[in-house]
Amino acid sequence: MAGLSKAELEALVEQATVDAYDEDEQVSGFHIMLEEHLAVPFETTVLDVEVTVKKIDLLSGSGIVAICARGPHRQAIGILDLPLPTPPPEGSEWIDAYRHWGP
Repeated sequence: MAGLSKAELEALVEQATVDAYDEDEQVSGFHIMLEEHLAVPFETTVLDVEVTVKKIDLLSGSGIVAICARGPHRQAIGILDLPLPTPPPEGSEWIDAYRHWGP
């Protein structure tokens, strides 16, 4: 997938934050867009370990996280720290837009 242009990223940011009044509401808007558009579950590698991204969550104090699983173990990883597989999952442009917005 080719990277999005600055204008395309800004259009996604506008879509996610259109009704938000402060930073917390803007983050919540991105969380909603990621939940709606990012295709989960998907497999990726974190620190040389294969994991399954089960869902996207919004945790107080941590922001938007990916809930990763390997067997019975679960770990929340900040969505901006999550290495994406190649090719990335459908909807990953919302992660790019969130990164562009820069919480």
